[in-house]
Parts: sequence; C-alpha cells; structure tokens
Amino acid sequence: MATEYGQGYGRDAGPGFLGEGVEGRHRLPAALRAPIAARSWKELGYLMLSLPVSILMFTFAVTMVSLGAGLLITFLGIPVLAAALAGCRGFGALERARARGLLGLEVAAPEPLRVRKQGPMAWMGAMLKSGASWRHLLYAVLHFPWAVFAFAVAINFWAYGWAMLTYPLWFWVFPVWVGQDGLQLYGDETHRIYLDNPFEITLTALLGLLLTLATPWIVRALTLVDGLLVRGLLGPSRLATRVVELESDRGVVIDTAAADLRRIERDLHDGAQARLVALAMDLGLAKEKLAEDPEAAARMVGEAHGEVKTALQELRDLARGIHPAVLTDRGLDAALSAVASRCTVPVQVEVDLPSRPAPAIEGIAYFTVSELLQNVSKHSRATRAYVDVWRVDNRLMLQVLDNGAGGADASGGSGLAGLAERLDAVDGVLVVDSPPGGPTRVTAELPWRHASAG
Repeated sequence: MATEYGQGYGRDAGPGFLGEGVEGRHRLPAALRAPIAARSWKELGYLMLSLPVSILMFTFAVTMVSLGAGLLITFLGIPVLAAALAGCRGFGALERARARGLLGLEVAAPEPLRVRKQGPMAWMGAMLKSGASWRHLLYAVLHFPWAVFAFAVAINFWAYGWAMLTYPLWFWVFPVWVGQDGLQLYGDETHRIYLDNPFEITLTALLGLLLTLATPWIVRALTLVDGLLVRGLLGPSRLATRVVELESDRGVVIDTAAADLRRIERDLHDGAQARLVALAMDLGLAKEKLAEDPEAAARMVGEAHGEVKTALQELRDLARGIHPAVLTDRGLDAALSAVASRCTVPVQVEVDLPSRPAPAIEGIAYFTVSELLQNVSKHSRATRAYVDVWRVDNRLMLQVLDNGAGGADASGGSGLAGLAERLDAVDGVLVVDSPPGGPTRVTAELPWRHASAG
C-alpha cells in the first residue's frame, strides 16, 4: 500500500482528513435543555392525548366487533364488521397524523383496498379481506392498555418533578398549626415529618430537579413504543413496502438502461459511425484515383488508415465505458487502477477484498467509482484523491475522497442523484459528505450478492 498521502483518511478517517476540521459549537447540554425543549413538550402532549383517543378507539372497536360477531348468525353481522374495520382505519389515519405532528414520525398510509367490482358487497368483501384493516383493529385494542400505562407514568413523573423543583416558591401556602410545642408548619399533632427548614427545602428541590431532568427521557422512551406500534400496525405491511420498492427499482433500472442505450447510440452516431462513413468516402475516392493518380490515392489510403486507428480507439473507449474487459478478466483492483490512471489528478487506489462480488455488483461498483473520479477531474479542483474498496459482512463498501473545493450536492437533478438512484435499485446506499471548502467524501454501500444472484 502506498503511503504518500493515503494515511490519515479512508475508511478509518476522522474529521481531520487533509488537515480540515470543524469546530464544535458551544451550547447547553441536551440533558439540561430537554425539560424545556419543544420536542419534550410535544411528546408529553402526545401521551396526554393518547388516553382519550385510545378510549374512543377501544370502545368503538370492542363495541362494533362484539355487535358484528353477535349478528353473524344473520347477514347484518357482515356490514357491521366491515363498518368496524372502516372506522378503525379512520382512527388509524388520525393516529398517523398525530404521530406526524407531535412526534415527527412519517408513516405512509397502508395499502389501499382492492375493490375489483362496484357495489357495497364488493367493498365489504375487500374490507374484510384486507390485512391492513385487521392490523388497525389490533392497534385499537392493544393501544388502550399501553396508553393508560404511558399516561400514568408520564403525568406522575412530570407533576412530581416540577412540583418538587418549584417547592421553594410555593411551600408557604401550607397552613400553620399552633400546638403545645409552639408554632408548627405543614402538619398537625399526628404528623411529625415537616419540610420546613432550608436543608429539607433544598433537598426537595434537588430531587425535583433530578426527576425533571429524567422525565423527558422517560417520556421519549414511552413514545418510542408508540412509534413502533404506529409504524408496525398502521403503516404498510413489509410485503407491500417491498413490492413498492421493487416496482420503483424496476423503473429506475429500465430508465437507466434506456439512458445507457441512448448514450451508446449517440456516441456511436457522433463518433465511430461518422468516422467510418468518412472513411468509406475516402476509400471510394482513393479507388477512383488509383489509376489516374497513384500517389494521391496512396496518400488518401494513408489518411484512411489513420482514421481507422482513431475509430478503433473510440470503439475501445466506448466498450470500456460499458463493461471493460479488464474488469471481467482481473476484477475491481485492476479495473479501478486503470480508471485512476486516466484521472487528471493523482489517485491512490486500495482494494481489500477476499473474493470477487457478483458480476452485476462488480459492474455497478466500477461504474460508481468511474463516475465519481470523473466528477473529481471536472468539478472538484482537487490536487489528490483516494479510492478505498473493502468488504464488511455481506456489503461491498466504496469510498472516494478528494481535497477539492467541496460543495458537492446530491439533490435531485445532479449526477450524484442519478448515481444514488442506480445504487438504490440494487439496495445500495450513497452518502455524500462535502462541506463548502472541502474535503469531499463519497461513500457507497452495495450488497455483496444481488438478490437475483442467489
């Protein structure tokens, strides 16, 4: 491994890559800000609202399902059960909106009903067959006992914490009792525990401070359970989510393949094809002049020979951009070294792989590094770059770093956005860290074996 400038950054690099660092901002610690933070009060409000909402949901669900089950001996039980499930789906929409507004939890709506025919009977059948509807019913039943528990824990910790913390401000409101031993505060002759001296008042306030500081984190832990319930029971099922992802990935793959075909067609039309047409015309002219002017014909043949070499080089470059032979024959190490040698800045390449990944993943990894190094050459204004490839469990990791100007943006419409979509189509991830002024660190993660590769 070369050490000219490869040490100090790469997969183990910290914030000091290429001498750059970001100074931390001094601010109040999160533990002290939590009791007055807007997030904490929103989460507390969520738990306070959960109790009345869960009472309504539980009452509606149990009443309607019990009524529908009792009426199943007649036809009326079916529409009652369908109405119960529809009502639970309506409560589910309310719960998703409540979680989005107070917890910042984005949960997509479940898969819609698939009503194949028109009419109420078809709608009731679709409602009763919908797994999402029954998950909403299960949420309405399970959320009630949890909401009671969460409400009791949150309100007690919050009330006792703030009451004890502010005790020095309001302890004087207690009445006094004049007994045989003189003036006594906060009790009567049957109670001998009084909080009436500075030490006891201070100790009470300190205990209240501890409770107040702990309450936001307890509330946050309770809302995490609520988030799991909402996400698991009120969102789309894993199967439906996976189907949507696969449909989206298929669209990305189709669009990418179409774009690649258009690029290949454009390169052939504007490059090698145009040269071959000109070559055919030159050879035709040379053939006509062969008898009249052999020397001119020989010159034209020589020029045509040069055009043939240029066309062959363009065809080789085009083939290398699609899938280079060196990648197939020798793997990523040799292929990425060849790409790095064509970069306009010095590039150090380190590939540490125990074996070769799936061919499709290997091709995507090559294309990703090639595109990133092109960005380094064209836009970064860097003087050096580094490529690191390694394996972690069943994932192929790629990292490209440069000491350029930074400011790379992976938002929609950029080349990095298209690269991220291509990786996402095979369950990959692209992360761009490029603050203004640099350095730029782009990390890509790919599956070692694609699903279709077994």
